[in-house]
Amino acid sequence: MIRFYAPDIAVSPILPESDSHHCVKVLRMQPGDELELSDGKGRLYHCRLLSAHPKHATVEVINTTDHPLPWRYRLTLAVAPTKHLDRMEWLMEKLTEVGINRFVPLLCARSERRELKTERLTKIAVSAMKQSLKSVMPEIDAMTPIKRFITECDATRKFICHCDQESERLLLARQIIPQTDTAVLIGPEGDFSHEEVQLALDHGFTPVTLGDNRLRTETAAWFAASTVHIINQL
Repeated sequence: MIRFYAPDIAVSPILPESDSHHCVKVLRMQPGDELELSDGKGRLYHCRLLSAHPKHATVEVINTTDHPLPWRYRLTLAVAPTKHLDRMEWLMEKLTEVGINRFVPLLCARSERRELKTERLTKIAVSAMKQSLKSVMPEIDAMTPIKRFITECDATRKFICHCDQESERLLLARQIIPQTDTAVLIGPEGDFSHEEVQLALDHGFTPVTLGDNRLRTETAAWFAASTVHIINQL
């Protein structure tokens, strides 16, 4: 069954315009047809279409079920956005499919992109959430100065991935503690500055590497998230 997204379904039986259009104009659903809705907060709603309006279709809720994320730890990815937005859009799609709890765009000393509007990323996350049959939307923060994130991060396990081969770095895959809240920092294409790395170390972050391959920012972020989940599933 195709899944729709209606964040306000608990208080309003009306589908958002985009989902109404998809339901009525694309799928040609008719009153009486049954459909599945997610509120993005971990609840699934089995519904029946009442009004097939292309802009504000209405439904009747038949029953609801809890549908939490399949992991119990929190996974936060804090990433310095790339110069090209299409790479960040790709990353948001893949991170939502693989699964994260929170995405934080980082403003770093060497950031090539210093502003980021999150509306487009949110739309991509919604689409990826529905397609991957999840019912929880990842939290997407506004652009955040790296100093603020480092000093406020309260994850149990905190990692900073950087490329300075002269400094000691541990392999991320060997540092993951299963079922533990985890945060991973991924820097800009020019890497974190020495001062940013030191600040992270001073606040309990562990310096790590993702392996011998040199990866783009968006690839490194996807790889890090996948690594955390794989270790947790072993």
